[in-house]
Amino acid sequence: MEKTIRVLVANRPQLMRETILTTFADQPDIEIVGEVADESEIFENVKKTMPNFVVIALDHPGQRPRICDDLLREHPEVRVIAVAPANNYVVYYWASLDIHSSNVEASEEGLLSALRSSMVTNRAN
Repeated sequence: MEKTIRVLVANRPQLMRETILTTFADQPDIEIVGEVADESEIFENVKKTMPNFVVIALDHPGQRPRICDDLLREHPEVRVIAVAPANNYVVYYWASLDIHSSNVEASEEGLLSALRSSMVTNRAN
């Protein structure tokens, strides 16, 4: 059996969070381990749920969110997907010795592809 991709959805506004949850709901290999409405609750929920991914809001496309840096420093095993709802823009962040990013197609397929491709990479390591 394939390993389940554990996702914490911490995006705002609520409508975007609900859209992301709907996108992942029918995916058999993705488990939503939590939903966070307030950014201040992200760290506590990451410790509690141990997700593979955290989906956050991207307020300024082209500028990495501060929460991303803090989260990846404290939890380098977690991957972050930042979604900018107003700009149809998604970025995928991860940490190794540095924090990396890759633009993602701003669609359901783009999000799902980013989740699944990183799990393949993690299994190979």
